[in-house]
Amino acid sequence: MKKLLLFSILTGLLFAQTPKTDEYLVGITNQLSHITTSDSGQKVRIERIQDVENVLTDDFTKTSRQCPPFCIQPTKVDKSVENIGELELLAFINTKISAHKGILIDTRLKSWFELETIPSSINLPFSVIEGSSKKKMGMIFRILGMKIKSDNSWDFSKVKELAIFDNGAWCAQATHFVPNMLKYGYPASKIHYYRAGLQGWKLVGLTTLVHKEIVKK
Repeated sequence: MKKLLLFSILTGLLFAQTPKTDEYLVGITNQLSHITTSDSGQKVRIERIQDVENVLTDDFTKTSRQCPPFCIQPTKVDKSVENIGELELLAFINTKISAHKGILIDTRLKSWFELETIPSSINLPFSVIEGSSKKKMGMIFRILGMKIKSDNSWDFSKVKELAIFDNGAWCAQATHFVPNMLKYGYPASKIHYYRAGLQGWKLVGLTTLVHKEIVKK
């Protein structure tokens, strides 16, 4: 209940900061046209594609992929980790990330991340932490704000809130990522799972970024 209240407040703040204007035929909501974030030091406007005739034409139009490995994943990646949707993720980007209190993590392999991702995300592939030692996870957690106490125990009180995603409902990369985070004590209350992933983000026409152009021969 507290988490839902928090995201309701964040979403309310989001709407209040960027009201929809007449120049937008396709808004995000009735009240919201866009938000602005930063990625690799550059300002990026997240909005929906304005062409009402636009359709997806890339790999994310596929309805069926070989399973395994591309099997439909459970709705809840963990019972203690909260699921969020597009509006909650936009609020997270606009409030938590802008205040340096949150990090959006693309849990997919680097090749997927470079091809296309959600603005302001960083890449921490599930493969980097899967099966990692406590020492390695400690190094990662320290980057995320964990402190080492005088008795060498780990203090998670100041760690960043994380919003994580992968390709979507048929992708298991985030479901591999979360258990490894929880195994070594990262607070479940600090992790939010955007299950719709990049496919869901693209299906509603929201802005994506390409970090490495793929040249077709």
